[in-house]
Amino acid sequence: MRRVFQPRLLSATLVLALPFAAQVQAQTFNFNIPAQPLANALQTFGQQANLQVLYSPDDVQRLRSRAVSGALTPQAGIEQLLTGSKLAYSLEGNTLTLSSRGATGALELGATRISGEGLGSVSENTGSYTTGSTSTATKMNLSLRETPQSISVMTRQRIDDQSLTTVNDVLAQTPGLNVQSLGSDRFYVFSRGYEIDNYQYDGMPTTLFSFTQSLPQDLMDLAVYDHIEVLRGASGLLTGAGDPSGTINFIRKRPTETFQGHVSAGAGSWDKYRTEADVSGPLIDSGKIRGRAVAAYQQGNSYLDALKQEKTSLYGVVEADLSDDTLLTFGVDYLHNDPKGYSTTGIPLFYSNGKQTNLSRSFNAASGDSTNRQDSTTTFASIEQKLAYDWSLKVSASYLYNTRDYDSRMLSTSRFANEQTGAGTRTAMTKGDATQKQKGFDVQLKGPFQLGGREHELMMGFNYQDYENHRQGANPLSGDRSPLNLYTWDNHTVEPVYGARGSYDDDRLKFRQNGTYAAVRLKPIDDLAVILGARVSNYKYDSSLDFKTPANAPYSTADTTKISGKVTPYAGIVYDLNENHSVYASYTSIFKPQTVRDRNGQTLSPRDGDNYELGLKSEYFNGRLNSAIAIYESKQDNLAVQDVGQNVLGTDNPAYKAVTGAKTRGVDLELSGEIMPDWNMNASYNHSVTKDADNERINTIIPSDMFKLWTTYKLSGDLERLTIGGGANWQSGIHFSAAPSLIGKTVKAKEDDYTVFNLMARYQLTKQWSGTVNVNNVFDKKYISSLDSNFYSMYYGDPRNVMFSTRYDF
Repeated sequence: MRRVFQPRLLSATLVLALPFAAQVQAQTFNFNIPAQPLANALQTFGQQANLQVLYSPDDVQRLRSRAVSGALTPQAGIEQLLTGSKLAYSLEGNTLTLSSRGATGALELGATRISGEGLGSVSENTGSYTTGSTSTATKMNLSLRETPQSISVMTRQRIDDQSLTTVNDVLAQTPGLNVQSLGSDRFYVFSRGYEIDNYQYDGMPTTLFSFTQSLPQDLMDLAVYDHIEVLRGASGLLTGAGDPSGTINFIRKRPTETFQGHVSAGAGSWDKYRTEADVSGPLIDSGKIRGRAVAAYQQGNSYLDALKQEKTSLYGVVEADLSDDTLLTFGVDYLHNDPKGYSTTGIPLFYSNGKQTNLSRSFNAASGDSTNRQDSTTTFASIEQKLAYDWSLKVSASYLYNTRDYDSRMLSTSRFANEQTGAGTRTAMTKGDATQKQKGFDVQLKGPFQLGGREHELMMGFNYQDYENHRQGANPLSGDRSPLNLYTWDNHTVEPVYGARGSYDDDRLKFRQNGTYAAVRLKPIDDLAVILGARVSNYKYDSSLDFKTPANAPYSTADTTKISGKVTPYAGIVYDLNENHSVYASYTSIFKPQTVRDRNGQTLSPRDGDNYELGLKSEYFNGRLNSAIAIYESKQDNLAVQDVGQNVLGTDNPAYKAVTGAKTRGVDLELSGEIMPDWNMNASYNHSVTKDADNERINTIIPSDMFKLWTTYKLSGDLERLTIGGGANWQSGIHFSAAPSLIGKTVKAKEDDYTVFNLMARYQLTKQWSGTVNVNNVFDKKYISSLDSNFYSMYYGDPRNVMFSTRYDF
């Protein structure tokens, strides 16, 4: 059937006309439409809503819908179905008309990935602080409300509004996460009382061991990514090594079907300069091959003495429609990081009398000649095949290669200076290199099926990880034990003479795991969804360490941990109370092989336990605003805690011991999205306390309570070109007790609760050109952001700083 409804669509063939009578806009209908190709979803929508649906095939080609279920009006249903589709609609009488953006004056919805099925909706160009769907928890494309676990999303708009450029930046602003710096580019990320070390790229798991100091995940530039999804709680269904902390999933930008791009430049405090370019679009006239290229360069000094930073990031990706049902993706990203004045720790925390220091925020324990160059290249590819009956098959592979070349020249934080004179500390030096290789492979099959007269969804797959890290350190033959004075430290050390590579230490680490996983989402009734799943995993962990210091005899150890057929089950249930609210419950299994050692040099046994979560999730304004309330409890055995005052036999490395019966309880609250037109907000409160079997709190360097708020508002009238924003981050106090042998008594370090305020403003000079200013730590609050009980050091948060940037879109 042909129908003319806009001049620009005169030549379009309108393929669907489902005639039904009567005015239906005010009625509610029971919808049950799974996520699927949009053309199929529209046909089902018209049948279930008694509507005639008109659209151009070109507008919906290769688009997928969002799932719609429950009792909704046609308007609410179509907005939910089209969320993230880049389409506009008008609803008049019993006729629903769709068009591409700009073709009508109808309500426009946000953009979504239109080049193949993704791992979640694209946030770019939506202007939103929330998202239509995620897949981090189950690999099923579910909305936040449909997912029976706590998920937060940092969208492209949020990243741009706060001018966030590093992983440290964005995770520090993410609900429920606590970021603690360990040095210039090193940090731990904590959630629900534990460290997060499950990182993913587009759903592909990678491995991170913080102690290796080869951490390409920490160095990534955010110019490459569309958004970041953070799952709080165990994720053993997909990662195998389920940890109660969570998983961080970085979703890369993808090519677009139409040409677009931007260039930007910025300058800020401490001579920080940044440039960025991003170009995307079709590479051939038919649009069947599309590409995207991103480049970013950043350099500058720091509030830390002698620290200079330089980083380059390059990214390229190509998509090709091999057929109407086959999509091939291939991409490469490259990162070069070359800091000077690089510190592997924070700054000294204790004096020799056990008192806590109060040094300047600019104090840097590193020499200006201390370096830590890293180069990282990741190559990835995938092929997606649409099958019959709305099933799909996706095969993905990735390879990461990282090199690290370091020359660490430090003032030792484990040698304690006299409070009055500053004497008593000394240099600590090491030089070496490291090579890291990571291989990943994942294959997944998913689709709907009929059972009992209802439609359900099944997902199954297999993935494989192979991680190898080899580091060799050189023994400094001179200059290593030079005495230093804390108060006259000028970031200069004697030029050392190093021995051969491997003469100080030589360690190798290999980790391999593979697993078969499956999950089913059952819909026994309209308002109820039950997700059941399990993974069967195999692990092998090999490590060897040859450690040699001038003060100790050479020490060597080697460990192998092998586990086969480990089952990690998953269960979740979601019940829709009404159109806006759902309650849920979930169970996830905790299993985590460990790498830390006890005082005898033995690797601790894997952590094992269970995680339970109950919650209420809500959607408002057709998904533009989301809220979530969750309570949770995790129980686990063999939790590693520091063995106070003990080192691993024959080394200077701190020893750990296993705690049985550790229990974490907490609450998550979050509101994200559009409060009203042009007003975005993300607000969150998180409470978490971990105790041992004796009811004593452990992991006290992690705050028990955090509140984060960020909001922006686009003004109207004569000020319609201006957007203003601001926020605050508050956290409760942190502390730890230790018994350093060189002090000879138990000492305590602490930081009280604190609040940091941030502001921004953006002015739209023209339709394409804008200028933005960001002010962080507006009141210049001096605070300790992290405490390190391993090296008796601390790290101050950034002083007040300003960033000016300008951007041109085309």
